[in-house]
Amino acid sequence: DAFAPCPQRLGLYAVLPDAAWVARMAQAGVPTVQLRFKSDDTDAIAREVHAAVRAVQGTPARLFINDHWRIAIDAGAYGVHLGQEDMAEAPLARIREAGLRLGLSTHGYAEMIRADAVSPSYLALGAVFPTTLKRMATAPQGTARLQAYAQLMRAYPLVAIGGIDLDKLPGVLASGVGSVAVVRAITGADNPEHAA
Repeated sequence: DAFAPCPQRLGLYAVLPDAAWVARMAQAGVPTVQLRFKSDDTDAIAREVHAAVRAVQGTPARLFINDHWRIAIDAGAYGVHLGQEDMAEAPLARIREAGLRLGLSTHGYAEMIRADAVSPSYLALGAVFPTTLKRMATAPQGTARLQAYAQLMRAYPLVAIGGIDLDKLPGVLASGVGSVAVVRAITGADNPEHAA
């Protein structure tokens, strides 16, 4: 059973720390946004997820919720994004039956094959370049390897992630991915709307 599809080209994909950022970037016309809200407080998580879902209403933005799949289902989000560990633990059938799209993180061939087995809505390929945001277990993939991955997984919408900024964008897009995810290139910019 495949997950609900999403567009082959998800375009600019902004990964954002809270609902206020989601609102800002949805208003700025960013086509795909992800709420990556880190907290141990379940109530705070629920508030942020529900606020983020409200924030994209009336905009064309597609909202993915990182990790918090239960609350994403309750709130009626467009989709959820899971890492490999979360993928193993989450009840994927439940997420699929709720009609949510599923994005999965992959780092290399083995993880791509594992992700392909569950027919997600899109695959994230990373980290393309070194990133300071997460301790990565795998070395940066670089654009040559990204191109090989993009060729292999071309049946899916593909999102390149990891250390991508404006200068690196042309090389990344040349790989054939239909989307580029950025974090600091937007949240760390002097003018995030302009950067987007």
